[in-house]
Amino acid sequence: MNKLLCMAILLLPLMTAAAQKTPSSEVWLTKADRSVLFEKQDKGIIFTHQQRNGAIIIDDRQSYQSVDGFGFALTGGSAFLIHRMSQEARTQLLKELFEKNDKAIGVSYLRLTIGASDMNSFVYSYDDMKAGESDPELKHFSLGHDMDDVIPVMKEILAINPNIKILASPWSAPAWMKTNGKVKGGALKAECYDVYAQYLVKYLQEMKKQGITIDAITVQNEPLNSNNTPSMPMSYIEEGKFIRDYFGPQLEKAQVKVKIVLFDHNLDRPDYPLAILNDPATAKYVDGSGFHHYAGSMSTMSFVHAAHPEKNLYFTEQMTVEDPNSKTIEIADPVKTLVIDATRNWCRDVLLWNLAADKNNDPHTNDGGCSMCQGAITIDGDVVTRNLAYYTIAHASKLVPDGSVRINSTAPEDPSLEFSNDEQQREIQRMTVVNHSEVLPNVAFRTPQGEIILIVANTTSSNQNVVMQYNGYSGSYQLEAGSVATIRIR
Repeated sequence: MNKLLCMAILLLPLMTAAAQKTPSSEVWLTKADRSVLFEKQDKGIIFTHQQRNGAIIIDDRQSYQSVDGFGFALTGGSAFLIHRMSQEARTQLLKELFEKNDKAIGVSYLRLTIGASDMNSFVYSYDDMKAGESDPELKHFSLGHDMDDVIPVMKEILAINPNIKILASPWSAPAWMKTNGKVKGGALKAECYDVYAQYLVKYLQEMKKQGITIDAITVQNEPLNSNNTPSMPMSYIEEGKFIRDYFGPQLEKAQVKVKIVLFDHNLDRPDYPLAILNDPATAKYVDGSGFHHYAGSMSTMSFVHAAHPEKNLYFTEQMTVEDPNSKTIEIADPVKTLVIDATRNWCRDVLLWNLAADKNNDPHTNDGGCSMCQGAITIDGDVVTRNLAYYTIAHASKLVPDGSVRINSTAPEDPSLEFSNDEQQREIQRMTVVNHSEVLPNVAFRTPQGEIILIVANTTSSNQNVVMQYNGYSGSYQLEAGSVATIRIR
C-alpha cells in the first residue's frame, strides 16, 4: 500500500510541470569497448513534457543519507610510488585526482593505514621494539616511516583539497602488544588494551600536528582475518570491550574528536557490528559500521540500518581489478555493485582499495601481502595508466561532492507507472501501476548546489533506452551494453 501511495504522489509533478523550468543536462560516459572512458559528451539530454513508460522517476522530495565522499586507500605502497614521481608529474597526477574542475575527477575521501598494511614493502608500526622488549609508556612512539612518503603526499593532497575526508585503519598493534609477539595473527594482549588505546589516540594527535585531521577511525581492519601480513584478529567481544572501556574513554579524556567505525570487514557477518551496537554503553562512542564486499550481500547494510537507524554506514574497502591487456572495460558491474548498491543501502561513502601500484602490483608484503591488488592507477616512473577502479569511482566522485544527499529514484524492484490512451477517448491518458520496473540499476543525488546527479549502469548485454523523469519533464538516453553514464540535471 505504501509503495502505491508513493507512486501516486510521484504523479504530482506531471500536473505542475508548467510551473517548472525545463531542465538542462550533461552526460559523462564510459563505454564498455573503451572508445569512451569517462568523457563529457557534446550533447546532453533534451527534456520535454512528454510522458513515457518505464521511466526512472527522480523525486528530490524524498531524501536519505548525506554523502561524505568517494575515493581510495592511500596505502604506504601507493604513497611510495607517487612520492618518487618527478615533481611535475606528481603535481599533475594529484591535481587530476583531487581538484574540483572539468579536468579532474574530484576524489573526496581517502583511507590511510595506521602503520603498515599488506600493501607496503615491509611491516612497521609506530613503536617497534626488539624481541622481548616493550614500551608501555610509548616513549619510543614516532610516526616514523609515514614521514617518508605518506605524510609528504598527504600534505600535497591537502594543499589541493583541504576539505578531503580521511578514514584511518590499523592492520595490527605493535608486535610487543600481541599474544604471539608477531606482526601476523595473534590477539591484542588483555594487559595492553589501555596502552593500545593510548597508541591510537597518539596517532591521531601526531597526525593533527602534521596538519592531517583524521575524520574517522576503524578499530581493526578485517578483524576476522588473520592471513594478512600484518593482521590481528579481534572478536566482537574484544572490540566492544576495547571501545567501551579503553578507546572511547581515552578519546574523551584527550578531547580528540574522531568518528569510531566498527567492524571494517565483510558483509556476511552483520552479527558482529550488531552485537556491539546493541550494547548502549559501547554504542554511545560509535558513529557507525564499515563493510567490505569480499563476501555477503550489499543488502546486509540496509538490515543493519533498520536495526540501528541512528548509526551511520560506510563502505570502507573493495579490491576492483581488471586484465591490463583487456580490450574492453567491464565497468557496469562494479559501478552497479560498489557505487549504486552501496549508496542505495545507506552508505555515506565508497572507498575502493589500493590507489596505486606498479605494473607487477607491487609493493606488498610477503606471506600475506596481496599480489593481485591492482591499483586504481598503475605507476611506472612518471607514466600513469588508469584502471577499472579509477573509472568506477570517477563516475561518482566528480559530480557527487561531499554534502550531497541521496534522493529517491525508481529501482528495478520498485512498482512502475505505465501510461496509455483511453480506447474511447483518445485525448485522455490512463495510468496503471505495474508490480515490477524494468529500469536499469541507478542512484540519484541532490548536490549542495541543487543539481541532480543520476548514475546509471547498463548491466545487460544489449543497448538500452534510459528514460528519466524529473519535475514533470522526461528525457531519454541510449546507453550501450555494459556502459555507464553519470547525468547532471540542472
